[in-house]
Amino acid sequence: MNELPAAARETLADFAQAGSWEQRARLLMQRGERLAPLTDDERSEANRVAGCESQVWLVGERHEGCWQFRATSDARLLRGLLAVLLDRVNGLEAAQLEAVDVSDWFDRLGLGRQLSPSRSNGMNAVLARMRELTAV
Repeated sequence: MNELPAAARETLADFAQAGSWEQRARLLMQRGERLAPLTDDERSEANRVAGCESQVWLVGERHEGCWQFRATSDARLLRGLLAVLLDRVNGLEAAQLEAVDVSDWFDRLGLGRQLSPSRSNGMNAVLARMRELTAV
């Protein structure tokens, strides 16, 4: 898929301006702080993403054929990673979501080399859960 959602294009531009890992890490933390909070009911076991070392909760809703996800984590860095992943996937149709490559997205942001294998696996688990939700 060549066309990125507007939020993804903005995120890509912001991270392209960050010249160092420290600047990108600061951007991640800022993005994570802007995530919409989940309610206590949404932070349920049914919404918890399996396969993440830290706790991650994900909810998704379909609006006019496109998906909108909200997510949070108990880990600060992970909230930032979730925020930039949501920028990439929110507003997509289920078929478009299937074409998203998490590794490519984080590489394009200049974050791929700093992602530990466990964090990378966690982001893949989040995307897999999104795909499960859209398949229902």
